[in-house]
Amino acid sequence: MASRREKAPTAGRRSLGALIVPLKLSLKPGEKFVLNGAVVQNGDRRGVLLLQNKASVLREKDIMQEEEVTTPARHIYFPVMMMYLDEAGSARYYDEFVLRLTEFMGVIRNPGLLADCVTINKYAMTREYYKALMLCRKLIEYEDERLGDVASGVSESSGAV
Repeated sequence: MASRREKAPTAGRRSLGALIVPLKLSLKPGEKFVLNGAVVQNGDRRGVLLLQNKASVLREKDIMQEEEVTTPARHIYFPVMMMYLDEAGSARYYDEFVLRLTEFMGVIRNPGLLADCVTINKYAMTREYYKALMLCRKLIEYEDERLGDVASGVSESSGAV
């Protein structure tokens, strides 16, 4: 019976029972990613990278710059991302993460989103930062939907005046 491999690049090698499976990254031409804190860029052709051991890998699309931290959900995502990229220094970012997550949970009433917040906290506490990051993306999507609805409502009502 074949097992499906998890997509999240939390480690270069995964154990599926006795079987060790390397993490395979398929890279677009010029695609950037962070590997254990180093920014790496693929060349001008598609490439494949096989990671044989534990490594922190984050694709360019999942990297948030500090100036992009402009909303409550992004204030949660950013310290989690930093804990993932700098696991040795994760304690520096943990307090900010807990503060921002607590604030967020204090104003959210959506039960599913609150459950996601609890799970994000569990992942952060067990140092499963990549899993926490992927759930944080759901918070950002939810927030973007809500802010988008507000923005479209404001522009529609201002046109009616």
